[in-house]
Amino acid sequence: MDSQNPLVLQLKKYGMLSHEVEKEIEFRTKKILKKKDDYFSKEDQILTSYFVLSEGVFRAYIYRKDKEINVWFGQENQFFGTAMLYANRPSPEKIQFLEDSEIYAISTDDLDNLYKLYPELNLIGIKIAEELCVILEDRITSLHTENAPERYQSFIKEHPNLINRINLGHIASYVGVTQETLRRIRKG
Repeated sequence: MDSQNPLVLQLKKYGMLSHEVEKEIEFRTKKILKKKDDYFSKEDQILTSYFVLSEGVFRAYIYRKDKEINVWFGQENQFFGTAMLYANRPSPEKIQFLEDSEIYAISTDDLDNLYKLYPELNLIGIKIAEELCVILEDRITSLHTENAPERYQSFIKEHPNLINRINLGHIASYVGVTQETLRRIRKG
């Protein structure tokens, strides 16, 4: 089976899927269309799906002391969820779309059931969780060891195709500076 489902395609990057598993995932996947500024989740909501964007960009942010702080960005062809999915706890993050977006999502319950039915998916789930741990550790290390210009350069290196898709204010928040400071950093 040659699936065109972006969720299946992303899972296959982490390991082999049998024809039967692909069919099950296809059956359980929901295609969702979101408009720019729509939300996938809001603060203190329990996120109940893993998802892949086939089109679009989003930001995940927290709200602290009357200020939005961007913590990560998502774009096409990546597997997403939050670490809170594993704990079944409300997420402190809001996920907001910055462009009209097309999402393919599978509920955590459906995926958990598929893990039980198809052990081959467990290895894929472990690889995804490991990748998430590396991404989180890299971000934590960056926040503790890099200054703002270095964090901006890291952002450019990690997300070169997002520079023109995300407004300067969101990038500044992610780097941890004001827009004015980010303008100075960019001028070099």
